[in-house]
Parts: sequence; C-alpha cells; structure tokens
Amino acid sequence: MRLIVGVDEVGRGPLAGPVSIGIVVCKKLLMMPELTDSKKMTEDARERVYELAVDRKKEGEIDFGVFSASASVIDEIGIEDALRRIIAQGLRTLVPEAEKADVILDGRLSAPKEYRQQTLIGGDLLVPAISLASVVAKVERDHYMVRIAEKYPAYGFEEHKGYGTARHIMAIQEKGPSAIHRMSFLKNITGATMPA
Repeated sequence: MRLIVGVDEVGRGPLAGPVSIGIVVCKKLLMMPELTDSKKMTEDARERVYELAVDRKKEGEIDFGVFSASASVIDEIGIEDALRRIIAQGLRTLVPEAEKADVILDGRLSAPKEYRQQTLIGGDLLVPAISLASVVAKVERDHYMVRIAEKYPAYGFEEHKGYGTARHIMAIQEKGPSAIHRMSFLKNITGATMPA
C-alpha cells in the first residue's frame, strides 16, 4: 500500500521566528470537517482540526510532524535552503522508505529526489493531506510564537506571530531586533542592526 504524503510550509514571510513545514502521512483518503487551506480558516477552526488530527494520529489513522528552521538558520543559508533542509529531515523521519510514498507538495516546494513527488499550485485547497499539513504547521508555529512572546514581550509576537505589522516594525525600530528576528529580512527597517 502506498502512502499519500502532504507537505506545506508556513512562516515564509515573517520578520521573526522559524519557518515551518507540516508533513501529513495518510494510509487512505483523508476526510475531516472544516478542513481547507489554513489561511481561509479561523483560529478556532484550525485548533479544532488540529485536535482531531492529534486524535487520528493516536488511533493510527494518520501520522504527522512539524519541522522548523530557526531565524539564525534562515539568515545563514537562506529561506529556500532552509525549507529544503527541513522537508528532507521531515520526510526521512516520517517516511524513511521513500519507495512507499507519493509526496504531494504545495506551491514551489520540492522533496529529495528519492521520493516520487508532485507539486501543486494551490494544493492546500485541492488536496486534504496538504490542507492538514498547512493547519498543523500553522497551529504549532503559532503556539511557539505565543510562548516566545513571554520571553520577548516588547514585540507583540502573540498577536502578529512575527509578521511585519506596523506595531511590530515600530517595536523593532524602538528596541532593536531580538535574538529570534531574521536579520536578513530587516535590511530596510531603520534601527535593525543588533540583536537584543
């Protein structure tokens, strides 16, 4: 039996925090109420779908994982190489037998060459396994940004999750960047010269 593996990323654009990949491994067609592209779901709906995914994982119906690259890794090797690294790490962790998997990725993502793969623009709307991958990655990354906001309260990470809102940019200009800011993303923001 071949496995259907959905892959999607979240956090490509923020000024702070990790970029994350969700990977969902299905043995059969995935059906879940409310499931669609995570960007089209409310936060409450994402949380409900995430909890359902956790239950199905415990029951052995699916497997999933979220893999992340930190801001320092993004600065060191670039966002595209960071994504390639965590996709490879995640697939080799969850689906070590590449010949048993059909990997379907959203957008411009790609898997290591040993995996049979297909990339779909808008796949998070078309393929439930990709939709769920986007949801689990979004929920886990958001939870991380809420937790890290306690360490760096000046930036409002719990609200914007690291994206470049006016409040966030103003905080960077006033306080300077934190250790979880992507320095390579801050070149046009005055005051973004030294991590706090």
